[in-house]
Amino acid sequence: MSKILVVDDEKNILELVRFNLEREGYQVFVSLDGASALELARSEIPALIILDIMLPEMDGIEVCRELRREPVTRDIPILMLSAKADELDRVLGLEMGADDYVTKPFSPRELVARVKARLRRSAREEGKTGEVQAKGRLDYGRMLIDEERFAVYIDGVKQEFTLKEFEIIRFLARYPGKVFSRDQLLEQVWGYDYAGDSRTVDVHIRHIRQKLEQHQQGAQIIETVRGVGYRLKEGTIC
Repeated sequence: MSKILVVDDEKNILELVRFNLEREGYQVFVSLDGASALELARSEIPALIILDIMLPEMDGIEVCRELRREPVTRDIPILMLSAKADELDRVLGLEMGADDYVTKPFSPRELVARVKARLRRSAREEGKTGEVQAKGRLDYGRMLIDEERFAVYIDGVKQEFTLKEFEIIRFLARYPGKVFSRDQLLEQVWGYDYAGDSRTVDVHIRHIRQKLEQHQQGAQIIETVRGVGYRLKEGTIC
C-alpha cells in the first residue's frame, strides 16, 4: 500500500483528495501547513506528495525546496496543486523540483490518474536500480557518469542532481552530439504515461545547465537546436 502525503490548508480539499485516494487503496497522510508537512515527509517517507502552493507560514514552494535539499526526501515525486494557473507559477513550481502541476479546480479522477502514472514511473525506476545487470560508466572528459550509483562526478567531485536530472544527463551522454526533441526526452525519461507539460523538459535542462556550466566558465554543455530539441555537445568538458 503506497503512502501519499497531501498538503493543503483547505480542509474540504484535503478530504476530497483523501477520499478519492483511499478509495484506490492508498494510505493517505494529510497536513494543513508546510512545517508539519516537512515533519511527516521525513518520518513517513511517502511514495508521493501532493503539495499546495498557498500554505500558511511556509508556502509550498519553500516546502518543495526543503524536500529537495534533504537526501531522505529529495527523490520523492511531488505533484503541486494550486489555484495559481499562471505560466510563471507553473514554471516556478517545476524549477523548485516539482514533477507535475495541477491547477484548481481539478478533476479528482484526473488527479488520481496522474498519481497512478507517477507511481508507476517511480516503480519502474526503482526496479532498474535493483536489476542485476552490467551498469557501466560514461566518461565525458572531466565528467564521469556512474550508472550503478546514479551519480555524476566532475574532476572526481560528486555533483548534486535530482533523479530526473541525472536520467537526462545519462541519456544525452549516451548519444553525444545527437539531437533529441522534448517529446523524445519525455518518452525516454518520464515514460509514455507522463501526463504533464512538455515544458518540464526545459525546466530540468535549465537546472542541469546551471549546475554544469559553473565548471565550464559559461560554456553551453547542453545545446539547444532551435526548432528541434537538445543535445550534449561533443567534447565540451575536457
